[in-house]
Amino acid sequence: MRTVFMRYPDGRAKAVTFSYDDGVMQDKRLAEIFDKYKMKATFNFNCEALRKENFSKEEIKDYFLSKGHEIAVHGAFHRANGNTRPIEGIRDVLDCRLELEQKCDSIIRGMAYPDSGITLMGAMGNYEMIKQYLTELDIAYPRTLGGDNDSFMLPSDFHSWMPTAHHKNPEIMNYIDKFLNIDISTNAYHARRVSRLLYIWGHSYEFDRDNNWELIEEICSKLSFNDEIWYATNIEICDYVEAYKRLRYSADGHMVQNPTLQTIWLDVDGKVVLVKSGDTIRI
Repeated sequence: MRTVFMRYPDGRAKAVTFSYDDGVMQDKRLAEIFDKYKMKATFNFNCEALRKENFSKEEIKDYFLSKGHEIAVHGAFHRANGNTRPIEGIRDVLDCRLELEQKCDSIIRGMAYPDSGITLMGAMGNYEMIKQYLTELDIAYPRTLGGDNDSFMLPSDFHSWMPTAHHKNPEIMNYIDKFLNIDISTNAYHARRVSRLLYIWGHSYEFDRDNNWELIEEICSKLSFNDEIWYATNIEICDYVEAYKRLRYSADGHMVQNPTLQTIWLDVDGKVVLVKSGDTIRI
């Protein structure tokens, strides 16, 4: 039996992503720090806050989109999906998506759950109902919160995507050290050779409030310019993993076909192999 693991672009086994909420003016300073260290981030804009802060289309392009960052939905009214009627949740997401797509001149498919999201469920609904209407609204993933840990595993369900940690988690530097020191080589135990992800989230206004902009500089400096890491937005990671899942294999596992538009990288018995879009290859 072949031993096959997903690898990120260029055969990397580790990825780093960031997610910051609310679309506040401090996001511009944060984006510039990410640019300095060649990081990629997703900025989740709450449209109500966005109208108050008044980001122009030119600012969105100059500070975010032109630098490779992602803009994602965070709710037109910032209402917790777990505590709203379905029609309210649908409106909150759809109105925000429509406004952001007009401002960004691009398709918006990512999201961070507003408020308590799906962590606190009221009497209005349940996770499966929320997942269904988000899927129908073409939301590829919504990020949740509340499960800080150092497992660095990819989600089995992108509609309940749990990040690694908030940036002010007191263990954040220890998490980063553990992540950087993970052995994913052929010397590692088989189950530990899966690709890993470090996912940090927060709100950029917290750096002003806590007077600690040096913290994000330290985080980025520690993670930056590492050839073993793929620096990506949330949607880039989601799309890549979903494309990997669509690969087709022969019954004996010695042929693989890539029906997607993505080039996919694999670790096959310790050897890095790439499968280009539309190709069928022997492995």
